[in-house]
Amino acid sequence: MGGHMTTRISQSLPPRLLDCRGLAIDCAAGPVVVGIVNVTPDSFYDGGRHSTTEAAVLHAQRLIEEGAGMLDIGGQSTRPGHQEVTEAEEIARVVPVIAALVGHTSVPLSIDTYRPAVARAALEAGAHVINDIHGLQREPELTMLAVRFGAAMIAMHFDESFAFPPGDVLKMQLSYFRRTLAIAVEAGLPPDRLVIDPGIGFHKTQEQNLELIARIGGLRSLGLPVLLGASRKSVVAHVLGLPPEERLEGTLATTAIAVWQSVEFLRVHDVRANLRAARMAAALRNSLS
Repeated sequence: MGGHMTTRISQSLPPRLLDCRGLAIDCAAGPVVVGIVNVTPDSFYDGGRHSTTEAAVLHAQRLIEEGAGMLDIGGQSTRPGHQEVTEAEEIARVVPVIAALVGHTSVPLSIDTYRPAVARAALEAGAHVINDIHGLQREPELTMLAVRFGAAMIAMHFDESFAFPPGDVLKMQLSYFRRTLAIAVEAGLPPDRLVIDPGIGFHKTQEQNLELIARIGGLRSLGLPVLLGASRKSVVAHVLGLPPEERLEGTLATTAIAVWQSVEFLRVHDVRANLRAARMAAALRNSLS
């Protein structure tokens, strides 16, 4: 099963292309599945399975063969209760993987980090995207690095007070991402290099997580591509009462709901299954147009 189509950029981009440092993803061509590559010993689902460079590279290659249109490579777990690692350790985990992949694949490589030093090392190794869990609102240097290297950014919603104030969850997120977009524009990062992610599971109640998935299409009103990252997370566990290794079916339901709302990117552990569910949901949605 082939991956999502990428092309070399030669001139200006049409509005629906995401510019990833010279590689373009056509967001209008169908859902893009982003394969997760955790080079960590402690991630909540696959921690330790791909913690060596060799294992991570092999896993990444499998995800590409299954149809991944992007890979998101991380060396620091952000699960609840995670242990911080040093910048040097995070760099040592991710850079060899990126360096091994960059010359042998046509899909963009994303570095999942909130540390500028790690992002810089990853970009120097050839990464195309910075995935910032703080939505460009904590480390300005990350945005400046993306501008300097021509990289794209994924901006996730992360607000430690978000679970407590009353109000419309989607309205609050739209306000947050308007600030993100303003930061990007002021720094010189054009909108065709920005994706937004509602941050399922990050300082949110179960009710907020469910509402965000059910209404995620509303985020597209900002004119930016949207990414859902709900794969095997606790939002599934709270509904089905299952451990991470048994949450695939629940994840596929979130994928179908997101694609029905025209969400462009799906960050998942299981590429083949989610890509099939996404394509089926897209076909059903498109049959009504």
